[in-house]
Amino acid sequence: MTHGMRPDTPTEPAVGAGDRRDTASRYALLPLRLFLGITFVYAGLDKLTDSAFLQDGGSGSVGDMMRAVRDSSAVPALVDLALENPVGFGSAIAIGELAVGIGTLLGLFARLAALGGALISLSLWLTVSWASDPYYYGNDLVYLMAWLPLVLAGAPYLSVDAALRTRRRHRGTRRQARDAAQI
Repeated sequence: MTHGMRPDTPTEPAVGAGDRRDTASRYALLPLRLFLGITFVYAGLDKLTDSAFLQDGGSGSVGDMMRAVRDSSAVPALVDLALENPVGFGSAIAIGELAVGIGTLLGLFARLAALGGALISLSLWLTVSWASDPYYYGNDLVYLMAWLPLVLAGAPYLSVDAALRTRRRHRGTRRQARDAAQI
């Protein structure tokens, strides 16, 4: 055979095989969504409950961490801004991580939550992990890239966004049926 196909090989997928592929494709981003959501909730709670982290100075404090990375960061001005109020910056990051994680897990404003996660990861990559050498040792770049599919796709299944979308669609269908009945 010149085309490399065997005549006894079926060209159509087995019955049900397409359904499994469709289901797998539909839920392909769910493991990523769960991982990022759980990780960001944990990271936010860890920061909020760590008494050393939310301090201007001292071992394990956000202030000391920012001072340590200032000269090696890609955007020292961003670190300087954080150093004006390290506790406020640390609290904002922690609350942001918590909000992003909860939004991602629930699929509530999923694209916005993913964008928030990407922006947090970008800011951490440009400041805290910028000096990682080689670059792939820093995990913030990987998190940034992991958020991008969720920014693009949102949470179309098993999410509050999907439930609200379905509800709006049904409400619109009922309204059209009611309007048609009045004609």
